[in-house]
Amino acid sequence: MPTESDGSIQLEYGLDDRPPLPKSILLAIQHVAVMIVPSTAVAYIVAEGVGLGAAETAYIVQTVLLFSGLATIVQAYTVGPVGARLPIVMGSSFTFVGAATTIGADFGMAAVFGAILVTGVTVEGIIGWQFDRIKPFFPPLVTGLVVVIIGLYLIPVGMDYAAGGAGADDYGALYNIGLAALVLGIAVVLNLFTRGVTRLLSILAGLGVGYVVAIGLGLVDFASVWTASWVAVPSPTRFGFEFEPIAIVMFAFLFLVSAMETVGDMSGITAAEGRNPSKSEFRGGLLTDGLLSSIAAAFSAFPVTSFSQNVGIVTFTGVMSRHVVGISGVILAILGLSPKVGAVVTTIPTAVFGGAVLLMVGMVAASGVRLLFLHTEFNRRNMVIVAVALGLGLGVATTPEALAELPTPARRFFGEPVIVTALSALVLNTFVPGEQSPLFDAAPVEPAAETATVDPSDD
Repeated sequence: MPTESDGSIQLEYGLDDRPPLPKSILLAIQHVAVMIVPSTAVAYIVAEGVGLGAAETAYIVQTVLLFSGLATIVQAYTVGPVGARLPIVMGSSFTFVGAATTIGADFGMAAVFGAILVTGVTVEGIIGWQFDRIKPFFPPLVTGLVVVIIGLYLIPVGMDYAAGGAGADDYGALYNIGLAALVLGIAVVLNLFTRGVTRLLSILAGLGVGYVVAIGLGLVDFASVWTASWVAVPSPTRFGFEFEPIAIVMFAFLFLVSAMETVGDMSGITAAEGRNPSKSEFRGGLLTDGLLSSIAAAFSAFPVTSFSQNVGIVTFTGVMSRHVVGISGVILAILGLSPKVGAVVTTIPTAVFGGAVLLMVGMVAASGVRLLFLHTEFNRRNMVIVAVALGLGLGVATTPEALAELPTPARRFFGEPVIVTALSALVLNTFVPGEQSPLFDAAPVEPAAETATVDPSDD
């Protein structure tokens, strides 16, 4: 895709542009289609690990969709200081799966939702409220590395989806790989060799063709659609609340990870305009993560945070319109109120989504690389920081058994690739003298990079 001199990409629709409504709806459906299965998969995985029944599982899936939609709308349009006014699609993250499963099995789901209720506001909400003070510690070198590692460590997840889903009986079957390859191939060909609406909707077209082929192969089961109700309104405190200290500490760490991911995702989105997010964008985006996650917990939903796959859609399609993403939020909220409609969406085979997920997480990593090259001088200091941060992050991602002798809390904490990458980059960048260190005077950056990062709302 052609690039501009300031490092921005060639956008079809800018941040405040409003595409025609029919096109906006299709573009919004494309965003929903890419994130809905990974986001709802969090509920299925935790429910299975904890041993919840079908009714409880369906309820959590419903609340995840509803609050993902509400949080997405807030990010696009804001409510007071809450919201970034950026095209950020929100969803439930795999970051919380391990802790939710462990705590749910050991203490019950009331302890899970009690911990989320407390830590969403007190950790990520406070980080967002005070982000002006800590922003100097998150320069492009740090946030770029967070974006890169998010994309890279999600690639195995995309491959699992392409193979049929981790633990599936038909994992790696040729028809699964073929479906994923079909979706991936159609999306790439339409994006690179066509123009207009076919290029903008290339991912949705790939998913649509893959779904039709899967139906023809007999891989789609509509049984859940017939039994699902048309409308259901969530009720608060369905599982109750308990406040276990261990659970609260674990989720506090995970919300720190979520904050880092959101900083990286927002940086990946605004990189399409050749800039970093403003202070108000950072603050509003993080406040949404923390506050909406706590509110969602009151209705027994898992935390909602920025969805990295959808950052890749912005870069891949060149559509940055927050109004398109606002429509995505409305669609998600409707799905959350209608279990039957949601059931139709969840009949799409995992392998079909795998082709799109692989493409998107790769684009996320590429966005992080671009962010690094636009705003970071690759001198010896910065190359060492990149090498250490990525080496450690990918190391724990690919070889988690290397931490087997650590105490369980330390193993959980340092086993998170985003934590290890972000903390190592943050510590090194802070204490090693250089232009991006907040503790040392630095030489001015190159003029092109400086102009690319200036935003009037920062003044």
